[in-house]
Amino acid sequence: MMKELRWGMIGCGDVTEVKSGPAFNRVPHSKLLAVMCRTPGRAEDYAARHRISKWYQDGAELIADPEINAIYIATPPDSHLIYTEMAAEAGKPVYVEKPMARNYSECLKMIGICEKYDVPLFVAYYRRCLPKFQTVRKLLHSGRIGTVRTVMITLHLSPREEDFNRENLPWRVLPEVAGGGYFVDLASHQLDLLDYLIAPIAKAKGIAKNQAGLYPAEDLVLAIFHFENDIAGSGNWCFTVSPDNQLDRMEIIGSKGKLEFSAFDDSPVRLSHQSGTEEFSDIWPQHVHQPLVETVVRELLGSGKCPSTGISAARTSRVMDQILGKI
Repeated sequence: MMKELRWGMIGCGDVTEVKSGPAFNRVPHSKLLAVMCRTPGRAEDYAARHRISKWYQDGAELIADPEINAIYIATPPDSHLIYTEMAAEAGKPVYVEKPMARNYSECLKMIGICEKYDVPLFVAYYRRCLPKFQTVRKLLHSGRIGTVRTVMITLHLSPREEDFNRENLPWRVLPEVAGGGYFVDLASHQLDLLDYLIAPIAKAKGIAKNQAGLYPAEDLVLAIFHFENDIAGSGNWCFTVSPDNQLDRMEIIGSKGKLEFSAFDDSPVRLSHQSGTEEFSDIWPQHVHQPLVETVVRELLGSGKCPSTGISAARTSRVMDQILGKI
């Protein structure tokens, strides 16, 4: 059993600057010891700014460092499988960014590799541990909205400035790197959250279109799905609406009321029932990964359990593949 987690982080992208990287040093018995980036100078710069003692330009060298006993993979999805395999072969637990991989097949390979080497595998669906969504879960379990009947997801966003740069498109809209577009990047959070709040999704199907032609990936997705407990739901994702039509809303509708909340900001959770409407606000942590990282550390130290594993994350990838017609 480990006594302290000494992390090696592969990738120094934007997500690691505030959302994740600093969290590893804020959790008891956990330390971010080394970082790696293939871009010359970037890992060294990151290490200097964040006061990290080691940096590498090669992932294999970081994984082989005998002082490092756990690996955080913060690269785009196309390299999650290979780095997971390298870490597992070295006997080091893995915490990998979401989506877990480019597709469900790669997820299954990652699970199999980690099982082969008896290495724990966790995935960074951190919303499972954020106070806001813990409040949603408590309200559901309290019976305030009665028996859950249906779920609806709406995410409408405007194109980002970088989406118009055809010569240098962001990796999130390149299917060969990301496995899809913004649907895979953002809807994965929402679908995983429903897996946690309601139940695993048993089956899904959908329609995916590229309407605006800004990039190779889908920019419109419609879906219907049903959970293992026979609750049904639907989703509508569009990433090319006008700024005044943007909307981030999840609705859980029950026999006695409804819960409404956004997935991507700290706005209040709204509970509507026969007696009126209530709102619940929670702190949105600066380092949003921290509550989940705390559960990872506790499990690896033998004193707790992490709610986001390779098994649960693979379910979300399977659902997205079904919606996109990949399986």
